[in-house]
Amino acid sequence: MVALSGPSLVILAAGRARRYGGVKQLAPIGKHGEGVIDLLASDAYASGFDDVVIVVNADSGPKIEQHVLYHWPKSHKVSFAVQDQLRGTVSAVLAAESSLDLSKPFAVSNADDLYGRAAFLLLGAHMATSTDNCLVGFELDRALVGDLPVSRGTCIVDDDGVLTGIVERRNVHATLEGYDADDGLEPVSLSPLETVSMNLWGFQPDIISLMHEAIDRHDFSEDPEIQLSTFVGQILGTTAMRFDVLSTRSRCIGITHAKDLPVAQLLVRLEIESGNRPEYAFIEE
Repeated sequence: MVALSGPSLVILAAGRARRYGGVKQLAPIGKHGEGVIDLLASDAYASGFDDVVIVVNADSGPKIEQHVLYHWPKSHKVSFAVQDQLRGTVSAVLAAESSLDLSKPFAVSNADDLYGRAAFLLLGAHMATSTDNCLVGFELDRALVGDLPVSRGTCIVDDDGVLTGIVERRNVHATLEGYDADDGLEPVSLSPLETVSMNLWGFQPDIISLMHEAIDRHDFSEDPEIQLSTFVGQILGTTAMRFDVLSTRSRCIGITHAKDLPVAQLLVRLEIESGNRPEYAFIEE
């Protein structure tokens, strides 16, 4: 089999979506009822990603797989991996390990966030030209949908655009003055221009061994999950790995709560009307 030249994308779709109350990866945000995962994959394929690995759980996985096999073009390479124990996003990435070609870099994204085609183009271009890891950084006010509290990883970035730290902020919500985080940390108020992680990463293959080490030393009896933002924060400064922050003004349209769906649908339609997104998820362009 001829090796594909572009990077792979691992889509993390194993979450239970308890706050949403359904399979939010298939939430119909597209103009023609396309799910989040459909538009997400469409953006990735159009940005030079050659194949997609979707990590699912045993319960909702069959429904997602059936949807993908029915709706996605047969010309697109896609495979599935099952995360047996839901131990966070590091464990989810490792569930996809056997499906990846680790002679080339790979990207990771959530399955319930629509990052925008411009963000994927930025990520794809970096991964095609750099041997460094990377993170796409979004502005806080362009990474919130609806008015219910959410968690966001705020990024500490040096003057060279390199990530030096991530601080997970919880219960982030809009106020009349801007945004506050009710989590006991300082500062309480966050700038609308704060750079935040929405879990859109570009990784070099040697990150996998460090993920295994992180899983081996993590005490799951104290914390049942280990997330990518926590993992990256732990290895920053302790290895020679560099994480470039790719700043974008793209809007990240995420689905956290059921109330977010109408807002997300409107935002997608505005992207289509402005020419930033094709009307259909999968169509020859």
